[in-house]
Parts: sequence; C-alpha cells; structure tokens
Amino acid sequence: MIVKAQYCGNHVAGLYVGSNNARRYFSKRNRQVELELGHLRILCGLNPPFWQNKPAIEDPRLCVWLETKHPQQAPSQTEIPLALVPSGKNSFRLAEIARKANAQLKKQRVSSERVTSEPGPDWN
Repeated sequence: MIVKAQYCGNHVAGLYVGSNNARRYFSKRNRQVELELGHLRILCGLNPPFWQNKPAIEDPRLCVWLETKHPQQAPSQTEIPLALVPSGKNSFRLAEIARKANAQLKKQRVSSERVTSEPGPDWN
C-alpha cells in the first residue's frame, strides 16, 4: 500500500495511511502495529482517531526515523510517498518507492484528474 510521510514545517507529523488502507489492512481489534524500519522494529499505537477521521500513525520514534531518512527537500514539500508492505500478522515493513515508480504514480494521478475534470458528452 502507498502511505505518506507528512511534514509540518521541518518536522514529520506522522505516517498517513488513508481511510481505505486502514479498513483493508488493519484490524480494529489491534491497538498497536509493528513496523519494520530497516533493521529496527517498533510497536506503534493505533489511537481511536485512526479509525474515525485521522488514519495516521503518529509515533515519536517513527517521526525521528523518517526525518533522518527523508529530510525535507523543499519548504513546499508536505508529503513523501512510501510503501507499507505487510510482513506478517499485524506487522508491516516501511520501504522506499523507486523514483521511477513514484514519477509514474504522479503521472497516473495527473492523467486521472484530467479525465475526471473534462466535460462529459452532451446528451441534449
């Protein structure tokens, strides 16, 4: 699944999972999730807002790790896409997205926005 490291100023605010990914890949019975960050493994809590209106993993250790691995390149950059790969029961591995794949992802997003914003056929 594609997730995003979200920045607030120069600091990472969390790892945005998204509502669809939260419902599909996470169990409401689990109050925490194990993340593999390179050679590190940490348990991160899933707070009630994760299930309601803010599907993001917010853990200080995760934020520090993300800041060291992905320093903010530009002030306008507020999100960095990453892959969160299931690696066991309630366990995920955080991985880089290849630059080429990331560029293709952006291109697909732009082309789908063009398709949805173009006017439909005139049925009158």
